[in-house]
Amino acid sequence: MVRFVKTTVLAMAFFVAMGGLPFATSSANACPSCKAANESDSRLPQAYMYSILFMLAMPATVFAGFGISFYRLTRKARIQNEQLEAASDAKVGEQGTGTLLPTV
Repeated sequence: MVRFVKTTVLAMAFFVAMGGLPFATSSANACPSCKAANESDSRLPQAYMYSILFMLAMPATVFAGFGISFYRLTRKARIQNEQLEAASDAKVGEQGTGTLLPTV
């Protein structure tokens, strides 16, 4: 229980610190040519910026996909283990020996 509270407090402190980080920094100015390109009516600079955002989002999407798939695999394995344990307990109860046989 103490470990859970300590971990929760540490996680909350981390997220509060990361949430306040953007407010602690000053804004950065773009280079003059980027600024001039963004002020023009051309859609090319906007497309360039969207491509950068897409490239930044791809690693997060890939890691989230792997994380979700690993979570599902472990959850499925846990459910299968619980079902096997329940089946072996039922089998032991039918035999009436009261002792558990070693599992391989």
